[in-house]
Amino acid sequence: MTDLAAQVTAALERGILPSVIARGGAVRVAAAGDGVVTLEVTGSPGAVYPLAARIEAVIRAAVPGITAVRLAAPGTRPAGPGTGPAPGGGEDLAEAARRIIEAEVNPAIAAHRGHVTVTGASQGWLSIRLDGGCQGCSLAEVTVRQGIEPLLRGRLPAITGLIDGTDHEAGTDPFFSPEKR
Repeated sequence: MTDLAAQVTAALERGILPSVIARGGAVRVAAAGDGVVTLEVTGSPGAVYPLAARIEAVIRAAVPGITAVRLAAPGTRPAGPGTGPAPGGGEDLAEAARRIIEAEVNPAIAAHRGHVTVTGASQGWLSIRLDGGCQGCSLAEVTVRQGIEPLLRGRLPAITGLIDGTDHEAGTDPFFSPEKR
């Protein structure tokens, strides 16, 4: 391991890894050089992707030689919030995911007044939004990481990860909330 990679690993362990693990993901340094670090994301990559800006900020603050951070699933090219859409395939993936969610997920979570909407796809990353009783629900992360994501990964091997773009703080009537005890 290079000195740069060791410094990045130390920064991850100090400030990021506990959050990533709690969300069902894992991250390690795959490569570091020329100011760019590539992090390999395993487990639930969708649990890591929303933290990408925070991860980059922590790493860049701790390791001044780093100018960019990229995320990559094992065996894929680096992806991240600033890498742009992949040519082709995004809409096909989004449409296939919409069909599965409409047929299998939404009927199940309707009992909790919930609904899932696919908002887009890019480079294998599928973006969703939770609405109704799921928006702000204390079990939304569990539903996404242990229910929706494994279902879609099993049916759609092109998925790199799932991004929950829901504004949970704006939820007005979550199904499970501390106030409803």
